[in-house]
Amino acid sequence: MTTQRRFIALATGLIVCMILTNVPLADTPAATPSTKAYFAGGCFWCMEEAFEKVEGVVSVVSGYMGGTVANPTYEEVSAGRTGHAESVEVTYDPTKVTYQKLLDAFWHNVDPLTPNAQFCDHGSQYRSAIFYSSEDEKRQAEESKSAIEQAKKFPAPIVTQLVPSSTFYPAEDYHQDYYKKNPLRYKYYKYGCGRANRLEALWGKP
Repeated sequence: MTTQRRFIALATGLIVCMILTNVPLADTPAATPSTKAYFAGGCFWCMEEAFEKVEGVVSVVSGYMGGTVANPTYEEVSAGRTGHAESVEVTYDPTKVTYQKLLDAFWHNVDPLTPNAQFCDHGSQYRSAIFYSSEDEKRQAEESKSAIEQAKKFPAPIVTQLVPSSTFYPAEDYHQDYYKKNPLRYKYYKYGCGRANRLEALWGKP
């Protein structure tokens, strides 16, 4: 018997012995629990950065939601021809971060007072929206909006949409993690668009 065959025979015998003697095999690592949430807050590059800073968020994907055209392209969406909003799909670990925490991160990264626009970007494709996927998410979103309204922080009404989620279409690859892959261009856009200054004026320094 060759060395290789002897090793295979020994390994097989060991496994059989472990089973017969009820010795547990190595545990399979448990999958990380995760769920998804959907938001629109203007430029999806900026919303990616905002949500990826939240502890417990597993990943953030830029894409499109809320429109009527299947598989839209960036050119179609940005031209306002499909009804979609630039959106993000946030995958998170609910044992580490709550949906309420995500809502808080969302509100503090949008201008909730301006309809069909965010900062220098104008058109319904840049509207702010919370896309809820369950009655519980809807309830929490409504409560978070009411809490802001009752605090009377703003002189104008909140116009951010609270609407059911629909099909999410991931954006083209070059949009994913844009703020990481193109940091200089991203910062020029973020500050040139007035996002940082407007957010500080609305919500205070982060």
